[in-house]
Amino acid sequence: MTNYKLLEKKAAEIRKQLLGMIFEGKTGHTGGSLSCTDILVALFYYKLRHNPKNPKWEQRDRFLLSKGHSVEGYYSVLADTGYFPKEELMTFSKFKSRLIGHPCTKVPGVEMCTGALGHGLPVGVGMAIAAKKLNIGNKIYVLMGDGEQAEGSVWEAAMAGANYNLDNLVAIADRNRLQISGNTEDVMALENLHAKWTAFGWNVLECNGNDIEDLCNTLDKTDEQTGKPYLILANTTKGKGVSFMENVAKWHHGVPSAEQLCQAYSELDKTIKDLESYE
Repeated sequence: MTNYKLLEKKAAEIRKQLLGMIFEGKTGHTGGSLSCTDILVALFYYKLRHNPKNPKWEQRDRFLLSKGHSVEGYYSVLADTGYFPKEELMTFSKFKSRLIGHPCTKVPGVEMCTGALGHGLPVGVGMAIAAKKLNIGNKIYVLMGDGEQAEGSVWEAAMAGANYNLDNLVAIADRNRLQISGNTEDVMALENLHAKWTAFGWNVLECNGNDIEDLCNTLDKTDEQTGKPYLILANTTKGKGVSFMENVAKWHHGVPSAEQLCQAYSELDKTIKDLESYE
């Protein structure tokens, strides 16, 4: 039986780690990394079939971080699960480091270089088609931002995913409602996303993207083979886990001061302590 509280504790630890990386590297995308941390934890510690000791294992599930700017949480999870030493995280965005500001295939566990938004899902469609043809039996997971939904390539891929009956493909939209230039509905209105993806022929599920148990249960629903790909609308809070960062647009790529980092650590340490009783 899954101990969801332990996964919540892990998410709080990952949030501390990614904030430390951003502080040390003096750059980063803070708010979006915090909003999708629970999604990454639910995937890598609960759902994904993967092997850190053999990153190129043919039957592994593939994960693509299409919202590549939110890489700090991704690197933290990869290091924590054993793909590379945790000590390397503190080299983030420094001279000669392979841990650059977007996912890079020089890093074990990273399936593709992402950066320009709208690229992840088209590549995921290709991977899902290949997996079907090779009869590997694995699944492809793609995490997108909600601001990314304004990219035309996303909708071309959505059309292709349904056309090829890719029920081994799961796309997740981190629906935190804030992008670099403001509220998504003010910049480029997205709603009704549920209806749009349904109209494109996808099975659409919705969940609280900052609730580990809800995320895990929703991911399990994508195991049903229906001949259609899945889109999970994961409703999240940008800057989740740090009170003064939550739902504040400037933290899209803000770097905390030493004082702010201490305050964030204090809040996350309290969360971790409260969850330790469930171990």
